[in-house]
Amino acid sequence: MSSHTSQHNIRVWDLPTRLFHALLIVCVAGLVITGEIGGDAMRLHFLFGYGVLTLVLFRLVWGFVGGHWSRFVNFLPTPAQLLAYVQALRTRSAPPSVGHNPLGALSVIAMLLMLAIQVLSGFISDDEIAATGPWTSLVPNAWIELATEYHSEIGKTILIVLVILHVASILYYKRYKNEDLITPMIKGDKQEPATTPASRDTRTSRIFALSVLLACAYGVYQLVNLAA
Repeated sequence: MSSHTSQHNIRVWDLPTRLFHALLIVCVAGLVITGEIGGDAMRLHFLFGYGVLTLVLFRLVWGFVGGHWSRFVNFLPTPAQLLAYVQALRTRSAPPSVGHNPLGALSVIAMLLMLAIQVLSGFISDDEIAATGPWTSLVPNAWIELATEYHSEIGKTILIVLVILHVASILYYKRYKNEDLITPMIKGDKQEPATTPASRDTRTSRIFALSVLLACAYGVYQLVNLAA
């Protein structure tokens, strides 16, 4: 067997990307739970929201400077590529993807966008009971009413649907395509040909990722205190 077809452990998902996924799951779960509890738990709800926004900003930056397979340029599909992939799925001839497949790439963007909108709508929401967003003093009452309705009803429903679709797609690929998407996201490596580009995942890149995360957290802190 040639080196072009032999399989090797290739680092696909760098540690910062894997930790991003794990922390995002924790923060989103925390948002849902504290939102349902209400009352004093809303203090934690806001903190989880700030955490989500920090992670979303980090992922946007990491999409330009992160490991090879975490960069948008290496997984966002063109319309032609997306159409070809959908047609291949219909005929069950779609090849396995190293990183995100075209539909998975769109789900990543949709999730990041909707999470950002959900958190920012919370910034200008007011349930008139126990929770008032940090930007409510900066916008008209009409905006607050719209944002509150969106945040508590529409946005929450959209995010729940996206999460369900995300989990369903993982199960679909495992069941019908025999493609495990979870293990590589935990361990970082996949069995791929030796010619497959590997994601940079060194001590230096991890320290850099931490500095990016801290910068994003500081940016969120400034946003939260904008009205002050």
